[in-house]
Amino acid sequence: MRVFIGLGSNLGDRAYYLREAISALESPTTRVKAESGIYETEPWGGIDQPLFWNQVIEIDTSLEPRDLLHVCQKIELELGRERKVHWGPRTIDIDLLIYDNRVSETEELRLPHPYLEERAFVIAPLREIAPELVLPSGKSINEVSGEGKVHLLTK
Repeated sequence: MRVFIGLGSNLGDRAYYLREAISALESPTTRVKAESGIYETEPWGGIDQPLFWNQVIEIDTSLEPRDLLHVCQKIELELGRERKVHWGPRTIDIDLLIYDNRVSETEELRLPHPYLEERAFVIAPLREIAPELVLPSGKSINEVSGEGKVHLLTK
């Protein structure tokens, strides 16, 4: 299945946490196919905190969405993520953005990610690695821009 995952970090060595998350996702059931550059962005959600480094990756996986979510949550815990404040600072955040264009809504997982088209820190790196992508809403990735400023740090 073709899956896009958003990564973000704003505590500690942000580059380290992004690299480690990508490395941890590589497994017999999951292969990383593409990585965007790293974008520096302002926090989203109204909490005063350090700037984020964000990245989007494309993976190919045989895992079902719920199983992949659990893998991502385990990686977050292993990398020191603490869930103290909603949208608060974190060592690493791993979000399932698009899972093979599936649309579903459960208490545990909503696909596509509910804020996908609203966040420039997701749209810019996603456009970089998948410029031909048609979003689950039916819009082209080039038709949406999201809110917020993004600054490309590295390709």
